[in-house]
Amino acid sequence: MSMQQPADRQELVELEPERPVWERFFTVAPLVLIGSRDEGGDYNFAPKHMSLQLGWDNFFGFVCTPRHTTYRNIQREEAFTVSYPRPSQLVLASLAAAPREGDCSKPGLSSLPTAPAKRIDGAFIRDAYVQLECTLDRTVDGFGENSFVAGKIVAARADEEFLRRYEKGHDHSQVVYRSPLLAYLHPGRFACIEQSFSFPFPAEFQK
Repeated sequence: MSMQQPADRQELVELEPERPVWERFFTVAPLVLIGSRDEGGDYNFAPKHMSLQLGWDNFFGFVCTPRHTTYRNIQREEAFTVSYPRPSQLVLASLAAAPREGDCSKPGLSSLPTAPAKRIDGAFIRDAYVQLECTLDRTVDGFGENSFVAGKIVAARADEEFLRRYEKGHDHSQVVYRSPLLAYLHPGRFACIEQSFSFPFPAEFQK
């Protein structure tokens, strides 16, 4: 990993605020699959990269749009699941992004291996390394055409190989090395994170 220092004189390009700036440079984000229950009873999965933990308690949120089935399903059912796919499951995430047919069906979803949720009526992508079950906490509309969906985590499970441990001498870098993480590089690229370093927090730093 190269930690190249910026040049002494750095020329910055002005970006027009009248247009979305996010297509002009790459940003790193987690890639998750949001699961929701369709009105007919089937389970729907949609990949999302505008997602994050909300604070230090068990809340999770992501950006969606009222035009999407995922948004409408969650508004109706008041629950959703979150699957964190492994790098080896990238193709599954791609299948979930396939557009719907004229009858609003998504044939590619039928080939996705799933596992049932336990606390809510939902499903996960099988073998996802982290699985979250959420109830809808609130929806905030009005970010242009987009909305922010926030949920409270009511159940969670994870593959033991991905868990951090707190024993003295445990090397967290080895956790990431042995169990790489899938990241989305918006727009249109992905990365497999295998290498990590301790962050240089200042003394007396508190979250």
